[in-house]
Amino acid sequence: MATARLILLLTVAAAAAGSCCFCSAQEVIVGGVGEQLATAPPAAPAPSPPPPYCGSVRTAVEAHNIIGWKTVPADCAEYVSDYLTGERYGRDSDVVINEAIAYAESLKLSGHGKEIWVFDVDETALSTLPYQAKHGYGTKPYDHASFVQYVAGGSAPALQGTLRLYRRLLQLGIKPVFLTDRTEDQRAVTTHNLLLQGYYSWEKLLLQPVGLQTTTQAFKTGERQKLVSAGYVIIGNIGDQWSDILGSPEGYRTFKYPNPIYYVA
Repeated sequence: MATARLILLLTVAAAAAGSCCFCSAQEVIVGGVGEQLATAPPAAPAPSPPPPYCGSVRTAVEAHNIIGWKTVPADCAEYVSDYLTGERYGRDSDVVINEAIAYAESLKLSGHGKEIWVFDVDETALSTLPYQAKHGYGTKPYDHASFVQYVAGGSAPALQGTLRLYRRLLQLGIKPVFLTDRTEDQRAVTTHNLLLQGYYSWEKLLLQPVGLQTTTQAFKTGERQKLVSAGYVIIGNIGDQWSDILGSPEGYRTFKYPNPIYYVA
């Protein structure tokens, strides 16, 4: 009788296990009565969000409080990606451009045609974001060969805010001058890229001599001095690096375009 009762209990338990609608999907009854429920391994945890200090680092970089840095912290890659591809980068850039346009519109020009506005190229007039997206958004050390290859493609898109400023300056009679640390052997592709993206009628395109051994800031400061010596009046200067806009003569007003990806001295 005891044996028959045990067989009946096992049969009922097995039937209940096969039809139980209250058991979770992760629970499976194994063996007979009294054995433990085996639980499937838990799902992998969701990726952690970027650490909160990444935004503070970006602010310190833009304010020139952090200098000489080589790469973005690896755990801030997602933050930088979200910033550049989301709405915030566009809003921050528009604030800079709107201020620059308002300033330009407030000026009374001499009428001599010598007022110029200096523009940097990469990350100011043209964006290298397609390249940066494939190279870790600044978390990897700068690779000169791959960047030169990207430039040679001549496909860098325009930063639309800068293009808006550029066109307004032409309407006001202010002549644009491009001043870049791209080198002379990149003149043709740079000219083609700028024209392709809607930039035209510039006064000068100044590039760095091949093999020049100096800092970007020293080169650009020297070129601006040559412009002033030639009778030009630099009424505005915009760049994404502090080295674009520091060093006398900077211009009557300077504007710093946001760039959290890399630092150029």
